Amino acid sequence: MKRLTMFALLLAASHAMAADSGQRLYATCAGCHGTAGAGTGGVLPVLAGQPKDALAASLRAFKAGSRPATIMQQIAKGYTDDQIEQLAAYLAAQPAKERK
Repeated sequence: MKRLTMFALLLAASHAMAADSGQRLYATCAGCHGTAGAGTGGVLPVLAGQPKDALAASLRAFKAGSRPATIMQQIAKGYTDDQIEQLAAYLAAQPAKERK
């Protein structure tokens, strides 16, 4: 029983660290995409609350150069696959803002 409890605690801690890492990684994105992905009222998309898989796929496409962009291709090239997953998980967990 102690092993199961220890495993559950370690698993919870690893999820918390991944979420924290995603938030730290996102700090460089906030200038264009807004705090916690909520948008800035401009033409860039609101990222908060989007599906994790869709966000990760978009970042991978930018990284590969298969999705056109002005700056995102260069930014995405700086992320590892694990960091892309952390960013996508962080943004997907943020509350989606209603569009007006």
